Amino acid sequence: MKIKLFIAVALLTLLLAAGCDGTSEKIYFASEAKVPAAVAEPSAAVKGLAKADEEQIDLVVLSYLMERHFWEDGNYTALFLQADDKVVALMMAKYPNHNPPIKESYHIDLRSNQSPLDRDTGKPVMILGADVSDPNADGTVDVIGRWYAGGAVQGFYTFNLKKVGDDWTIASVK
Repeated sequence: MKIKLFIAVALLTLLLAAGCDGTSEKIYFASEAKVPAAVAEPSAAVKGLAKADEEQIDLVVLSYLMERHFWEDGNYTALFLQADDKVVALMMAKYPNHNPPIKESYHIDLRSNQSPLDRDTGKPVMILGADVSDPNADGTVDVIGRWYAGGAVQGFYTFNLKKVGDDWTIASVK
């Protein structure tokens, strides 16, 4: 009995020690995107938009979507913006009395394969977002402005924005 216990403890110790070999080699998983070393270096990165430009583009596209009233027939109790906290705060300040109100993301209840809900009321909400691409060769930027309130209530517009002076303006919407 003591020998079996000794063997079990020794085997457990060996197994634990084998997993802690101390190497710092990164383990790659099959589901993980593998980026070639040359692309992963900051010097090889594609020149994109400045953070301020991306925020301004988000504001322009989200403001356009706010004017479309996708939520009027759905009894939605809140709007959520898929954007940086700074952009959400600016949009909340721009539309302080909007009905339904814009809320911060911690108020949303996202459930798999179901419509998003407002944690405060338990009722449906709508999510607005803007996917900004890298600049085109002519300096314009393509953006997809989306709305989502569940599988049956979703859609998008495609935008082309150009910079005029210091401001981004919508050149076209489809």
